[in-house]
Amino acid sequence: MKDYFGYKNKVCVVTGASSGIGLATVEMLVDLGAKVYALDRNEAKLKGIKKFIKTDLNNKDSIDEAFENIPDNIDSFFGVAGLSGAITNYYTTFTVNFIANKYITEEYLEKRMKKGGSIAYVTSTGGTNWEKFSKEYQKFIKCTSWDEMIDELHKQANPDTLGMMAYPLSKRAMNYYTNLKAIELGKKGIRVNAILPGSTDTGMKKEFEVEAGGEEALISHTGVAKRLATKEEMAEPLVFINSDMARFISGETLIVDYASTSLITLGYEKDQMNRKVGSKFYNSKMVQNMLAKQLAPLQKDKDK
Repeated sequence: MKDYFGYKNKVCVVTGASSGIGLATVEMLVDLGAKVYALDRNEAKLKGIKKFIKTDLNNKDSIDEAFENIPDNIDSFFGVAGLSGAITNYYTTFTVNFIANKYITEEYLEKRMKKGGSIAYVTSTGGTNWEKFSKEYQKFIKCTSWDEMIDELHKQANPDTLGMMAYPLSKRAMNYYTNLKAIELGKKGIRVNAILPGSTDTGMKKEFEVEAGGEEALISHTGVAKRLATKEEMAEPLVFINSDMARFISGETLIVDYASTSLITLGYEKDQMNRKVGSKFYNSKMVQNMLAKQLAPLQKDKDK
């Protein structure tokens, strides 16, 4: 049978590889014959991969060390790793979700990818309305180095600011960045896309439940499916969009939410994300106290 996906012997790099969507992506790529370099902060024994590299995406030196162990030529990159912000602070959440992806892209992928290369990020439907509120994150987009981005991040929030609002801001920034890089790298024959998962059953399920206000509230944002997606149901479109099967698709922010966005577009449901998320108002003591109270059950579990 013809290799329609075109992954056989291709060098693929996957972040967040030890669990959830990242793990499901790794397993599919291995089945398709790819040479997979798996990055994660948690140790993992993954069958069939070329190499596992323990990597902290919150740390520039750790990222640099990881890419020293990856071939000079990279065919496909899957930026899956992410944090909900429910149990991590603002700095860590935004750094892993956005800064690390931007740094990896500009420091390594642009230099190591040739014509025919592909990049796919996992962002979120929590990052919709990115076009409308682009002023909130433009300062990060314009930064040219890791240190510049960290400096801007420190202007955005305080060291003890909770990470919950960093999540939608980082995902909006990534959706914008996907479109920007699709144009820039498209001129070199490199495709850039993103998938925007709806509510999915991964290791962060409990965190998203608490943020949403309970399991029922979380499931209410699953479109007409009325259930959480499986990690495989997100990995499949991710693997597709980076494959040869999608070789004329670039600049796509593919929403994978079983018509949840359609319900909003047609006016059947309210758009909960049609609001600013980067306002410094969220750093105020009053709002931080409210968020801390909401997230308290998770903090107790974390402290155990």
